[in-house]
Amino acid sequence: MRYVSTRGAWTDDPQPFSAILLEGLAPDGGLAMPQSYPQLAAAELAALRPLNYRELAFAVLSRFITDIPAADLKALIDRTYTAATFGSDDITPVSLVAPGLHLLHVSNGPTLAFKDIALQLLGNLFEYVLAKEAASSTSSARRRATPAARPSTRCAASAGSACSCSRRRAG
Repeated sequence: MRYVSTRGAWTDDPQPFSAILLEGLAPDGGLAMPQSYPQLAAAELAALRPLNYRELAFAVLSRFITDIPAADLKALIDRTYTAATFGSDDITPVSLVAPGLHLLHVSNGPTLAFKDIALQLLGNLFEYVLAKEAASSTSSARRRATPAARPSTRCAASAGSACSCSRRRAG
């Protein structure tokens, strides 16, 4: 999936999700939008109905975020949408108010606001993409550096946490 600006930027060079995530607005001030939208047949939509929130989030988001490996995206979603954060495995539980009338609970996140549903994931996506960018630029710099000037990196990270790296000059 590639993205263009609502004002025309990137028309000749559509951007991947990771690029637009970090960019914010397009250089022309427009919003990023998909170059084309995924089409779902009725049977595909029906197959989404029994999915839990995390499975549904992955099924939908994986159609729009194609430059993050599926296993990594699934792990980000699973780490974001937890009962510990949202108070329920349902994430957005539904209550029956009257026959044919349901209430969707979208204020179960840490700030008790609907924005938590998107912003909890957004923070994890930012961390992931920034870590990948940092790793990529560090390895590129290492390949270009001479042995005496090559930075050495110490990294201390536990499973499931972001890496905190410090660099020091060798020699």
